[in-house]
Parts: sequence; C-alpha cells; structure tokens
Amino acid sequence: MNKQSAATMKRTSDASVKLIRDALDALNRGDNQAMADMLADDIEWHEIGRAEPIVGKEALGARYLAAAPAYEISGELHDVLANEEHGIALVTATAHMGGRTLVYKTAEIFHIREGKISARWAFSDDTGAINAFFAGT
Repeated sequence: MNKQSAATMKRTSDASVKLIRDALDALNRGDNQAMADMLADDIEWHEIGRAEPIVGKEALGARYLAAAPAYEISGELHDVLANEEHGIALVTATAHMGGRTLVYKTAEIFHIREGKISARWAFSDDTGAINAFFAGT
C-alpha cells in the first residue's frame, strides 16, 4: 500500500460503533425518543421490500407510530464494523405480529454524518418471507 492510500483510509470509529449499538438498544427498549435523537433530520430510511425510502425524521416517526400497534420487532446484534462515515451491523431480527413470529437475519448499512445516522439500508436473508409477514403494515 502506498503512502497516499494509507493516508486516505478511514479509521475504525468507536463513536460510530457506539451510535449503531445505541440505536439498536433504543429499538429493543421501545425508546422512540432516544432513537429519534440519533437520526439526522433528513434521514433516508430504506426498508426491506419498500421501493422508495422514507425521507425525514418526521415521516419516519409517523410511519413507525402508525405501524407500532400492528407488530413488535427487536434485534440481536451479532457485530458492528464502522468508520466515521459508514457502518454495517449484522443483526438477527425477531418480529411478532398477530400471534405469528418471524426470525430473520439482516445486514444493516448506515451512513453517518455529524454523529447521527443519515441513511440506512437493510438487506436480509429472506426478503420474500419479510414482505409476506409485514404485508399491509
């Protein structure tokens, strides 16, 4: 590796790892305010099976408040890798809805800006099962 490549490499960021861990902890506690505090106002939230992202903290909050009575979801963190601008979390998610349970694995990809999550994408091991489970929410 040349000096220029080494100088431009991003370093692992403990702050970004903590941000992602804290966001998952807030989700698991159902602490919507803590979660909102970790998101940029102009967040782009890409959901599995949804063609267009949800844009903006207000729109995302409205989406989840409307869906909250329909289901519960939690995540067990396997690992997080992050630098100052990006992070990836490997998660096993468990969703409960209408007496049914779905367990699936995701890779959660985050963009981080000024200490907040500014974009999120999720990719799963079974998009079809997720879409079928959450149909209508």
